[in-house]
Amino acid sequence: MSLRWIVLWLLLFSLPVLADLDYVLKPRLIADNTWLLEGSTDNFTRDNGGNIVNVGFIVTEPGVVVIDTGPSRRYGEALRQAIARVTDKPVIQVLLTHHHPDHGLGNQAFRDVPIGAVAGTKNLLHEQGDSMAENLYRMVGDWMRGTEVVLPSEALPAGVKTFGSHDLQLLHLRGHTGADLAILDRRTGVLFAGDLVFYQRALTTPHSPGLAIWLADIATLQGLPWTLIVPGHGPIATDAKPFEQMRDYLTWLDQLLRDGAAHGSDMPELIRSPIPERFAGINLSRYELTRSVTHLYPHYERTQMQPINTQQ
Repeated sequence: MSLRWIVLWLLLFSLPVLADLDYVLKPRLIADNTWLLEGSTDNFTRDNGGNIVNVGFIVTEPGVVVIDTGPSRRYGEALRQAIARVTDKPVIQVLLTHHHPDHGLGNQAFRDVPIGAVAGTKNLLHEQGDSMAENLYRMVGDWMRGTEVVLPSEALPAGVKTFGSHDLQLLHLRGHTGADLAILDRRTGVLFAGDLVFYQRALTTPHSPGLAIWLADIATLQGLPWTLIVPGHGPIATDAKPFEQMRDYLTWLDQLLRDGAAHGSDMPELIRSPIPERFAGINLSRYELTRSVTHLYPHYERTQMQPINTQQ
């Protein structure tokens, strides 16, 4: 068999597999000119292709503003197609809430428009983007084919950025990654909280600068004049329950780690800690507790040792 026929055979064999990789994105209207594409609350799998994130877009008079671009080039392309089914207006701006791969690896599909983020997000994506993309490829496979890291092209100042009749309040916060953007549309009251808010899905902590900082961010967000909360993961809400759940969980996790350090507990002990019944309905609670203890507990242990070292 000639090389040409071998190549053709391989292409034909792979086409059905690649054709099945369809995110089937269906935008849902959640407020005036405001659309949501809601992801799964599960972990990354080959079945969901990494679509575990809430992505939004706002159709303004001059064009479409996109909030986050999803986990892959394929997702970003599907997102643009989904937007085109809703409106013929051009995409004029991407707002990236933070650097994690499920939120920003769809940037390739938006190279032709400004991609804005907190300045620190660009630095973090530059430092960690390739390794995160490789890790995601190992987890979801061919959904990630052709995905490359595209950095934000615009550092966004805190304040109000206006698109037609939509005044978007941009908040620089830190609790989730150290460089987080939340967006409040003052016209509709829709708050795109990014991963500062998880709801009915356990939060992730790999780059958090500290739970006290995160709790302060929750207080800041709750104090805004919002009417609808779009968490980074989980269902939207018109009441304060996402904030209450976040505050409750962060406070419990912080106390668990403090008590563990005070009593000299080791990491495996804390990983086996019972999860309160009130968090039973939160997806992936045990999985994320294991990860959070791994990420955060060494800091609590060092903090507990500091007074001892000071007295020596």
